[in-house]
Amino acid sequence: MTGTPTEACGERELALRALRAYRRRGTFASDALDGVLRAARADARSSALVTAITRGVLRNMALCDFYIERMSSRPIGKIEPQVLDILRLSAYQMAFMGKIPVSAAVNEGVALARRHANSSAAGFVNAVLRALARSLGALPEPSGATKFETLAIKYSHPPWLVGELDAALGGEGIRELLEANNAQPPLTVRVNTLRTDVRGAIGALGRQGIEARPHSALGESLVLESAGNPAGICAMREGYIFVQDAASAAAAIAGRPKPGDTVLDGCAAPGGKSFAASILMMNKGAVISRDISAEKLAAVADGARRLGITVINTRRADARVPADVGEGALADVVYADVPCSGFGAIRRKPEIRYKQPQDLRRLPEMQLGILSGLSTYVKPGGALMYSTCTVLRRENEDVAEEFLRRHGDFRADPFSLPGGLGEAPDGMVTLWPHIHGTDGFFICRMVRGRASR
Repeated sequence: MTGTPTEACGERELALRALRAYRRRGTFASDALDGVLRAARADARSSALVTAITRGVLRNMALCDFYIERMSSRPIGKIEPQVLDILRLSAYQMAFMGKIPVSAAVNEGVALARRHANSSAAGFVNAVLRALARSLGALPEPSGATKFETLAIKYSHPPWLVGELDAALGGEGIRELLEANNAQPPLTVRVNTLRTDVRGAIGALGRQGIEARPHSALGESLVLESAGNPAGICAMREGYIFVQDAASAAAAIAGRPKPGDTVLDGCAAPGGKSFAASILMMNKGAVISRDISAEKLAAVADGARRLGITVINTRRADARVPADVGEGALADVVYADVPCSGFGAIRRKPEIRYKQPQDLRRLPEMQLGILSGLSTYVKPGGALMYSTCTVLRRENEDVAEEFLRRHGDFRADPFSLPGGLGEAPDGMVTLWPHIHGTDGFFICRMVRGRASR
């Protein structure tokens, strides 16, 4: 066998391995991709193509299945999983990736079927893909029994989720949201003003050929186009910037931490709010970054060292456990960015849309438990910041309102997000991908006692 590992396997082979790993293990697509690309020692060009195919399939799986079923003699449910993976990645290339020759997608799909199934499967794949190739000029329009089912096929979101998102939007804008969820988002980073300024960060990125522009609402956030893998960005490794979506950055700002404060980040990993708070505090005061995972806390500590932040201390703890008497009421600001369904981040993690509703039912109970546990650390007059990366009311407003009902010493506190990004006259705001250009995100600000920060 000659050539590099990537050349020996081929990008489509690697994409198939990533899809198979995702399907079999139920892991995040990013984890599956990282494992496959690392094992293959794939170069930047190959990694980009493998990632584009894999994520593209996940973003358009239902639509690819619709096309496949229309061209096939078998219903989707009767096609062997490994063969369906091959058909999906081939159909995606043919229908959505205009730069890839149709003949190459067909031939490679057949070759994959021969290697991973048998000659009969290869013949079936050949027939389906050739039928699809003949139909590319006039692909069938998705259609379902209801409006939601049609949208579910066209934008590859489960019908139940389309209904939930439509309800969260109040019946307006669902098509625009689904389109935004399927769009490739830019990489947004926060400038580490402890080490440089916006101009310096843009210059450092430019020297690596990466175009950056200030975010329209957040002047110290940058939007990067065609940046590739963040790990390969020199300015990232040198601590000039760190990855943080504008919505998460806005949530950190809404906490209003100031130099000399004590801040508790109760669910800290991967560290973005801890880093942002430390920078807003000018690296003066104390930031306690807590998480239940020691491994994730180690990554937070590594990130702090890279950024030159010295005020962060990591501590392993379960956020649902209230403060001990000696630890109680210690923080000026407490961030409770809780585990959630993640449906606001579908554009970054397309596989999130395939979560099962029965697996999400206990989330509000857990979220309320975390919020209640962390509230015991808030000083009188201090701020409790509740946030999620979902847009579902039952995980957002419902949880915050139930917390306020149970905790009479807290009240919702009105706030405004910078740059006109959002107004929260009742202390709560939801950001939307198709409206604000951010991840979907909920932010609630509450204060303890009568004092206000």
